[in-house]
Amino acid sequence: MALVQFDPQDLTGTRLAALPPLALYVHVPWCVRKCPYCDFNSHEWRDSGGAGLPEADYEAALIADLDASLGEVWGRRIETIFFGGGTPSLLGAATIDRLLSAFRARLNVSPEVEVTLEANPGTFEAQKYADFAQAGVNRLSIGVQSFDNDKLKALGRIHDALEARRAIDSALKSIGNVNIDLMYALPGQSLDEAQADIGVALATGVPHLSAYHLTLEPNTYFYRHPPVLPDEEQSADIQEMVAERLGGAGFEHYETSAHARPGARCRHNLNYWQFGDYLGIGAGAHSKISFPDRITRSARVKLPRDYMRRARAATGGESAVQSQHQVARSDLAFEFMMNALRLNDGFELARFTERTGLALSAIGSTLERAQARGLLVRDLHSVRPTPLGQRFLNDLLQMFLPAKSH
Repeated sequence: MALVQFDPQDLTGTRLAALPPLALYVHVPWCVRKCPYCDFNSHEWRDSGGAGLPEADYEAALIADLDASLGEVWGRRIETIFFGGGTPSLLGAATIDRLLSAFRARLNVSPEVEVTLEANPGTFEAQKYADFAQAGVNRLSIGVQSFDNDKLKALGRIHDALEARRAIDSALKSIGNVNIDLMYALPGQSLDEAQADIGVALATGVPHLSAYHLTLEPNTYFYRHPPVLPDEEQSADIQEMVAERLGGAGFEHYETSAHARPGARCRHNLNYWQFGDYLGIGAGAHSKISFPDRITRSARVKLPRDYMRRARAATGGESAVQSQHQVARSDLAFEFMMNALRLNDGFELARFTERTGLALSAIGSTLERAQARGLLVRDLHSVRPTPLGQRFLNDLLQMFLPAKSH
């Protein structure tokens, strides 16, 4: 596969400063059990003969992958680092420590870098959370999904409500900056049950909550064998309740699924939604990298075994990159909107031009049509979705598809 070549000497300090902020995403592809709703690149780890996860091999592959990618991001500062999965908390704290040291040795990592690690309460160990903090992790994202044991069982989770609360308490003591993921509109879930979940979540004292509507994604067990879910009206009632309860408790609803106390917004995810750049390493990881004259997207090999082999053979001419392409100019407006309109505050008009290289005239008529339909509000400096636009976000986004896609 022919990769887009890049000469780091092409960029002066001034041109570097004009590029979007840059984040590093690290994918850890293993989990204890694949959840029936999960469509992420995750693979069940079945311990064979007590061998454990191939941590050392995967660590070496990640570093080799990064080494092969340095030319794309040379000189740019890393503002956030995110370990996602799968279940990154399966890795040892010593592995995370060595990886972060390797990143700092190779990249211009901000002294104020936000380092997030996703964790599963089913793999919780109090000392491990403290060790993660010592390694440099300063934000934990815990996949709770529900505090109702029956719902957790229906979702195929390996933890119960008590384990979830213990994990959250330990994370708050060790790190403090904690997000918990919750799902709503679960199989057989009533409004009262959803309210109970939100009540327990608020009582934990976490500064950030991500509340996701359960959706049946292709290539999942739930898609092939759909459970009985609340209907559209019931789901809308639950969604409205979630926003009201969290807003009343002082949380800012700043993105479709994200709620944070003041000062606790997730900087890494904000970078995605503001059409920033990210280098993704690890099995199946995706990247978006801007250059002065183009934006490229790439994806790594998905299967962990193949990824490790190809990443470590990169010096021999092979690559962990499965695919790479330059984003077509006609697609840039839609790609920008697909991210920026998830933010309830919308975006500054100047950012559209800065991040896409397109003139505002490229979206002017579409903005007017969306505003006429009550989906957007606009002033001289910014655009944001209305409550109606937030509710029918997919309809709003489709308006920005290039003409050939209609």
